[in-house]
Amino acid sequence: MVNGIRSAKSGTKWTDNDLDAYNIKITFQDAQTFFGETPLPAPSVDSDVLAALTADDAVSDDAYNLLSQLDLAMTPSSSEPAEEDSAVVNFAVALFRSLGYIHRPRAIRTRKSLRVLVCGDHKSVRTDLCIVDRDNNDIILVVHEDKGDIDPHAQLVVEAIAAFQNNNARRRADGLEPRDSQVIPGILMHGTSPSFFKIPLTLELIRCVERGQPPPAGTPTIVAGHVPEIPRPHRRFSEGMRPLDNRQAFLECYEGFKRFVV
Repeated sequence: MVNGIRSAKSGTKWTDNDLDAYNIKITFQDAQTFFGETPLPAPSVDSDVLAALTADDAVSDDAYNLLSQLDLAMTPSSSEPAEEDSAVVNFAVALFRSLGYIHRPRAIRTRKSLRVLVCGDHKSVRTDLCIVDRDNNDIILVVHEDKGDIDPHAQLVVEAIAAFQNNNARRRADGLEPRDSQVIPGILMHGTSPSFFKIPLTLELIRCVERGQPPPAGTPTIVAGHVPEIPRPHRRFSEGMRPLDNRQAFLECYEGFKRFVV
């Protein structure tokens, strides 16, 4: 672990060195360990989504709408302006709606800017997508699209840290005690291929980040991660969710992950 006082940097510049500095470790788990159940539940989507290869093959309008976003996400334009949502993010929005992640009192936000206090200085971080519980304005899920980032896991983690700080700031503004801890679910998307994470955050860790100081020795923060098992893992990123067997496996993971988004 790196020792000493660190300097402030924006969320987009976080790397694995920052995770090491704050003793944050990512441990990948199998499906049974990560989700707590196998087999995973069947995806709660239109059955046509699991049978139609492309949008043009879909019979129902619901399946067509989702698969058209999938088709676009599988062939993204290299000229998308940085300030616009990417085709992958638009697909994720449609997918979360289809799977039932978005229901009252929840809302979905894209490209939401947050302030994160690091080393005594406020910096910016922007989630590609997040889900907000409108009853208390808590961010309950963060999604980061890997666009060739050097250390995308570090950027997902700092977005979760910013979400936790944001949630507690709102609680203080409402006259409530801040939470001592919160597990922020996170998803890292490389194209339409997802990985799933449970990011446990505590006030002790947050204070270390805010002061730029390493946590006490022997107190690692363990982030649990899961990379879905698919038939052709060596083609995970190129195939994404287009093949039906991949789609089934990915959507089962999304369905099982819903229980952690609370």
